[in-house]
Amino acid sequence: MDEIRAIAIVVVASVVAAGSTPLVILLARRLGVVDRPSERKVSRRKEMPLLGGLAVGLGCAAGLVTAGLLSSSLPAGVTGFATGGALLLAVGAWDDRYTMPAPWKLGFQIAAAVIAVEAGFRVDLFSDPITSHTFVVPLWIVWPVSLLWIVGVTNAMNLIDGLDGLAAGVGAIIAATLTVICWQAGQWTGVVIGLALFGSLIGYLPYNFPPARIFLGDTGSLFIGFGLALLALEGYRKAAFLAFLVPILALAIPLLDTLLSIVRRLRSGRGVFSPDRLHMHHRLLVREGSHKNAVLMLYFLTACFCMIAVSFSQLDGWLAFIYLAAVVAVTIRLLRNLDAFSLEVHEEAPPDPATGIENRESEGTVAREEGAN
Repeated sequence: MDEIRAIAIVVVASVVAAGSTPLVILLARRLGVVDRPSERKVSRRKEMPLLGGLAVGLGCAAGLVTAGLLSSSLPAGVTGFATGGALLLAVGAWDDRYTMPAPWKLGFQIAAAVIAVEAGFRVDLFSDPITSHTFVVPLWIVWPVSLLWIVGVTNAMNLIDGLDGLAAGVGAIIAATLTVICWQAGQWTGVVIGLALFGSLIGYLPYNFPPARIFLGDTGSLFIGFGLALLALEGYRKAAFLAFLVPILALAIPLLDTLLSIVRRLRSGRGVFSPDRLHMHHRLLVREGSHKNAVLMLYFLTACFCMIAVSFSQLDGWLAFIYLAAVVAVTIRLLRNLDAFSLEVHEEAPPDPATGIENRESEGTVAREEGAN
């Protein structure tokens, strides 16, 4: 794929997402798909429209159509992404309007993951870290690992959707990074999907950046997480040393936040699915003093991990081990500075007097409380 076609995909996806977002806002309000504050939620902004994910989905679809029109045919696997993504958009929209029970939502996520794995998005290769020899993974391992990865990343992105513009901005940075990695690896399915997803997110983001005029809802966070999970699987296919660590590094912020949430809740004796206000964005909100600063800081941290992922994809041999050890040490230090291992709830930052935005946690995944932001 040449640069002109790549730019065309991004531009079309961005324009369609930006143009459709005001229409989605009107649709959400007309259908009553709006955020309603309650004791379980921290946001106090009434009647904030949800369904922002529909604009992201429309922009992404437009990008994929553009890719098809500019080429003789779309790469294999795009249909699987489109089908699974459409399913999660529908599930998220239903949940944003009516609230879907967690087991049902998990079941639909697994169904979307099955569609993706059947379409070829799977962990099917493994590089020996000593000999660099590549092995084919048996199917009885391929399926559970691939399904776990897709469902896990899908929910990880939903989990960090706690501040205006956070999930959309972080998703755009990760999508751009994984697209570059797929381009380097010659995985054109990932490149096409990544360009379309990135374009749709940057087109939608101005409406979602603090102070937001629309929330992603589960409609958007599930779709974004699903897309990033598939991009990571495509990027990992580059049969290089420790190849699977590259997409993990790119997704470090949402994955670390999810892992720490699970460990924290187990340590405190609470249910794994129980909500709390100890996520990275909560701690940064107290530390930075404003929602915009906290979001920008998480953008910066995500970009740092993404740059590490791109550089790590070019390493091999013992140098990769040394580099990885240094990254782990710095990451642990970063988490300690954020007090991410603590079980103590710090005093929350006050709402922004200019916008009325309060600290909030996106809800409605199988790993968290019901509802969505």
